[in-house]
Amino acid sequence: MFAFFTRQRLVRQGMASAKWRRRLNRSEWRDALQCGPWAKLVVLLGMAFVLLQVVSGGGTAGGAERVLVEFLTYLLAVALLWMNHPRVWADNSRLFLMLGSLVLHVCVVRWMMDGALDASMPVVEGWSALERRQFWDLAIPFSLGPMLISVLLGQRLGIVLSIFGSLFGAMIHGGLNARFLVVSLLSGFVAAMMTRDVRRRTDLLKAGFLVGLTTLALDVLMGQVGPVFWSNPGLTRWSIIAWQSGAALASGVGVALLISGILPLCEVLFRITTSITWLELADLNHPLLKRMTLEAPGTYHHSLMVAQLAEAAAEAIGANAAMARVCAYFHDIGKLVKPEYFIENARFGRNAHADLAPTMSALVIIAHVKEGVDLALKHRLNREIIDVIQQHHGTSTVYYFYRKALEQQEEFRKVLAQEDAGEEPPEVREESFRYHGPRPQTRECAIISLSDAVESASRCLEKVTPHKIDQLVEEIIQKRLVDGELRECDLRLCELSEVAESFKRTLRSMMHTRIAYPKATSKRDSQSGIRSASNGGVRESEHRRNAEVSSTRPS
Repeated sequence: MFAFFTRQRLVRQGMASAKWRRRLNRSEWRDALQCGPWAKLVVLLGMAFVLLQVVSGGGTAGGAERVLVEFLTYLLAVALLWMNHPRVWADNSRLFLMLGSLVLHVCVVRWMMDGALDASMPVVEGWSALERRQFWDLAIPFSLGPMLISVLLGQRLGIVLSIFGSLFGAMIHGGLNARFLVVSLLSGFVAAMMTRDVRRRTDLLKAGFLVGLTTLALDVLMGQVGPVFWSNPGLTRWSIIAWQSGAALASGVGVALLISGILPLCEVLFRITTSITWLELADLNHPLLKRMTLEAPGTYHHSLMVAQLAEAAAEAIGANAAMARVCAYFHDIGKLVKPEYFIENARFGRNAHADLAPTMSALVIIAHVKEGVDLALKHRLNREIIDVIQQHHGTSTVYYFYRKALEQQEEFRKVLAQEDAGEEPPEVREESFRYHGPRPQTRECAIISLSDAVESASRCLEKVTPHKIDQLVEEIIQKRLVDGELRECDLRLCELSEVAESFKRTLRSMMHTRIAYPKATSKRDSQSGIRSASNGGVRESEHRRNAEVSSTRPS
């Protein structure tokens, strides 16, 4: 509160701007919960305690040997996350999501397996204990954990959860249930494979149906459906087989429906954006994009071209193409504050930088990053979009105005030398012409950064040829590598070469040439040319109709 009144006093004195720009504020306690070692230790120990209680049934049946095996299996899962999935290990919220999903999966499996042994569980009357147990075994949701994690955190982690969820489920009630292990593993693998790139909610239903079919097929092969008397089909109780088949299919489809319902809640709680949400955000009717079409049409067109380049490059290396497209749409929204100071929005040849010093022009250009963050926070855009807005220029230099400042400094030095004033011109510091960063931290952000530079530079080509496009792309990527702008992202050199090839292909298709129409030699030819161009389709249809009539007219 005191800071607010102090600011207002400075504004009245003319010593501060009246504008309040929103900033990303980091909290120490939030960072400690997100990445702190003590919070991580609490998550690991808490999940280990709950998981062992669920698998052991709340007791120590089986002795210390069984508890030791379960605990070592849990340590193996944790070690696998630590070695092969550093991003999940570094983020306590994602680690909690991963282990929590494992515990939830095992809890549901435990409840279903207990239901198979409980004679009081509601089933159709007249069933034997074996038939009741087969029904509940087929209804076990083997895909619950793998499908949820595969959609939220990726296919590889979904397979990891399938492996350890199957191991802990097979250890319930003592021993190691081999049939359960095989069915659970294969069903979980199918769930993870089918949810690799979910773009529509109907994809979840398809995955759930295939998981149900897989479970049913495996149990039929293992003799867990029926019994079926092939020699005398009349003795087979087909109604029971229908109930069992429906249970297997319903378990897969039911899990898909459940995940589709809780997915938005999980995204909000754990700050994860799935491909489904990215496609929803790709709607061009967003208020900021609609403003851009009216106030900064050049920037809007530039953003669409960058999105095209970034999406194709992301698909080429297996990155998140939907994220790259959406973030490219919004990466330059900061230009909405002063659109006339950017060359793509200049109208009628007016140069807004004509009366500004190079240093001031550079400040205006650099400020569009902070203005973009301000607008993104105001409109509650995703954190990934805000990160791309901050990082898409990295710490690069506004080279045009930096060069112009050096030229003015040299001219001023010559004038002072002629006047023999014995003075030195003001120093031109390169730091004043650099963006404040940070550098791109993800593959998608690095691709958007390169797409932005390539698309902007391609507009300066006078005569577009495939050779010039290839040379331009190679020069820009090489310069970014030398400057260290790609040092902090996990973009490998082999992937960078694929990104470059994708840029070249996309630019060749985007920057095509058109046929140059001959100029009219007279005013009459010009008017006739305009009329023929506007009415060409009508005349062509009239000629066709006249030809058809003449061909059918009797001679």
